Amino acid sequence: MYGGSGDPKRSLELLWGVQEEKPKRGPKPRFTVDDIVRVAIAIADAEGLDALSMRRVAGDLGITAMSLYGYVPSKAELIDVLVDRVVGEIEMVEVAGDWRAKLEHVARENWRLNVRHPWLLQVSSSRPVLGPNMIAKYDYELRAVNGIGLTSIEMDLVIGFVTDYAHGAARNAVEAAQVEQRTGATDDQWWEEYSPLLEKVFDAEKYPVAAVVGAEAGAEYGAAVDPSRAFEFGLVRLLDGVAVLVGSKG
Repeated sequence: MYGGSGDPKRSLELLWGVQEEKPKRGPKPRFTVDDIVRVAIAIADAEGLDALSMRRVAGDLGITAMSLYGYVPSKAELIDVLVDRVVGEIEMVEVAGDWRAKLEHVARENWRLNVRHPWLLQVSSSRPVLGPNMIAKYDYELRAVNGIGLTSIEMDLVIGFVTDYAHGAARNAVEAAQVEQRTGATDDQWWEEYSPLLEKVFDAEKYPVAAVVGAEAGAEYGAAVDPSRAFEFGLVRLLDGVAVLVGSKG
């Protein structure tokens, strides 16, 4: 699903509250866009974007779908607003320390945001509709690497791959959490059922490295993967890479 797939003009009006400044005739609206967004976010958080529809949101608000279209033109524009609203949850504090500490905070906040709202992982950001929170987030993140010798393009690219990394790591964490909910089986239960068959077909002599590493990793994690540990490990390596870039400027 793509952000910005609706009418960008209408999305921007909703995001910046422009349409609310226009004079309106008739009775005062029962709801605000924020009321609608709160209901929509609750649905998306609990059930994902597939469950989110104009009819569903309208039903939860106690109005008809036709009435809801008077506030928001379609699901596409509603998603644009949802993304911008939850992006506003990013903790934009002044982090003590150097660029590394600040960039680490950026990565962790993006990881937490995507884990908290898994439906964000279903929304492509290749054409983001720039609402107030999205712009504030971008400016805040750029300040983490401002004044350390990088060009504007390098600053943009660094923030891009840090947030992309956090996005991908969050996807792994979300999938690991959801698999137990969807299957009704814990990792231990799944492996208990799966292991006897694997032992029959897996040839440790043919795949010696996988046999040793896989066994040790599985014993360490108690599962096939440990998303939180993988995120921490990768984040350190990523920041080490940025340090090489920054060091090359000196």
